[in-house]
Amino acid sequence: MSLKRHIPNTLTSLNLLSGCFAIYFAFLQQFDFVAYAVFMAAIFDFFDGFSARLFKVSSPIGKELDSLADMVTFGVAPAMTVFNFLRNFQSENTFQTLPWLVFTPFLIAVFSGLRLAKFNIDTRQSTSFIGVPTPANALFWVSLPLIKYFPTENLLIKNTFEFLLQPNVILVNTLLFSYILVAELPLFALKFKSFGFKGNEVKFVFLITCGILLAWMQLLAIPFIIILYILISIIIHLFNKKENEI
Repeated sequence: MSLKRHIPNTLTSLNLLSGCFAIYFAFLQQFDFVAYAVFMAAIFDFFDGFSARLFKVSSPIGKELDSLADMVTFGVAPAMTVFNFLRNFQSENTFQTLPWLVFTPFLIAVFSGLRLAKFNIDTRQSTSFIGVPTPANALFWVSLPLIKYFPTENLLIKNTFEFLLQPNVILVNTLLFSYILVAELPLFALKFKSFGFKGNEVKFVFLITCGILLAWMQLLAIPFIIILYILISIIIHLFNKKENEI
C-alpha cells in the first residue's frame, strides 16, 4: 500500500517534467520535440488520475500537484511554443506595425491558469467539462508548428494548414481559444461509466472518427480532432437546449 500511494504523484511529476522539457525545446524551436513531450505529458496526466482511482489513493497534495503540473505543461508550454513560432514572422507588417502582438500567446498561459483554478472549485465538472480542457487546448497548439514540417502529398490538407499557420490567423485563434478555455460551454468528457454502446454513442463515434483521421492524416489530424471535439460538443449543447425548450 505504501508503494501504491506514490504512483499517482510520480506520474504527475513525470507530467511536470515533460512540460519543462517542452518549454526548453520551444525556445530551441525544436517543435517536433515539444509536441512529443506534451503528448507524453498527456499520457502521464491521464494515468495519474486513473491510478489514483484504481488504487483509491487520492490525496489533497495530489490534487494540488496535478494542477501545478498542468499549468506548466498545458499552459506555459503551449504559450511558449506559439510565442517562439511567431518570432519567425517578426519581419512581417503585422509585427512591424504592432510589435507587442508577438506576446499575445502568453494569454494561453493566463487563461489556462484561470481554467484550472475554475475547474478545481467547479463541482459541475465531475462527468463533463465546462470550457475546453487545458490538455486539449495544448495539444492543438503544439501540433500546429509540428505539422508545418510534416511531409504530405495531400494538397487539400497542406493548403488548409498553410492557412492555419498564418500569423494573423494564429493571433485570432489565440484569442478565441483563450476565451473558450473559460467559457460556459459544456463539452463531453471521455469518461465511461460502462462500456456499452447505449449512453456512450457520441463517445464511441468520436473515438472511431479519431482513429480514422489518425490513420489517414497521422499527426496532421490532431488539430482537426480538437476542433471536431469542440464542434460536436457545441452541437450537442444546442440540441439539448432546444429539447429543453420544447
